[in-house]
Amino acid sequence: MSTLPLAVRDSSTMLRRNLLHARRYPSLTLNLLLTPIVLLLLFVYVFGDVMSAGIGGGGADRSDYIAYLVPGILLMTIGATPAGTAVSVSMDMTEGIIARFRTMAIHRGSVIIGHVVGSVLQSLAGVVVVGAVAVAIGFRSTDATALEWLAAFGLLALVALAFTWIAVGMGLASPNPEAASNNALPLVILPLISSAFVPVEAMPGWFRPIAEYQPFTPAIETLRGLLLGSEIGHNGWLAIGWCVGVAVLGHWWSTSLFSRDPK
Repeated sequence: MSTLPLAVRDSSTMLRRNLLHARRYPSLTLNLLLTPIVLLLLFVYVFGDVMSAGIGGGGADRSDYIAYLVPGILLMTIGATPAGTAVSVSMDMTEGIIARFRTMAIHRGSVIIGHVVGSVLQSLAGVVVVGAVAVAIGFRSTDATALEWLAAFGLLALVALAFTWIAVGMGLASPNPEAASNNALPLVILPLISSAFVPVEAMPGWFRPIAEYQPFTPAIETLRGLLLGSEIGHNGWLAIGWCVGVAVLGHWWSTSLFSRDPK
């Protein structure tokens, strides 16, 4: 069998294995999924009236804040899911199953490709669930065209792919699953210090560069532009550039570690 069909066949097998693991051990997935849902409900129903004063020149109401908040929460869902991937990869590396796979006649890269594709699918499934909750509490995107919805979904998939590759590298570089969980914490924290909850302009001057010059803020602003019709400006190119750069770096890091890791 030639290389490409072998890679596709073995990667599909590894993908099926990872999806079965996620179904049999749903606690990690549920914990990562519940976090953005709880934050969505908390910021809408507890802090919504106060936080809405920080957008629209202080004239926004709760419904406006829901529209502003949801794109950030969707990107937060994308950021949280790869943290579970880092833990899963580290578990595979420390429990000996990878050593067994190395002795088998399978495509070498199929193991991590299965993790990456499985994580991206879980991220997008999480986005659908969180999006359904958002619609249930009042989020609407009446002005977005079908093409803009497709572009928004593509952006979410691209962000998920980029940060999943980084998460795989974190899992491979970690000595145990606990360390992998700690190493992946920035993927959860970065959306919290972005423009997800309030505009960058409403932040203290010393904090604005931290929020503005990081990968999640341009992605969030691009998603808002696609779904809500706000100005995208240069954020679209910045978001794509960040995603491509992070994906290339994560792929190189992950494949390099997997090729030489003796565990």
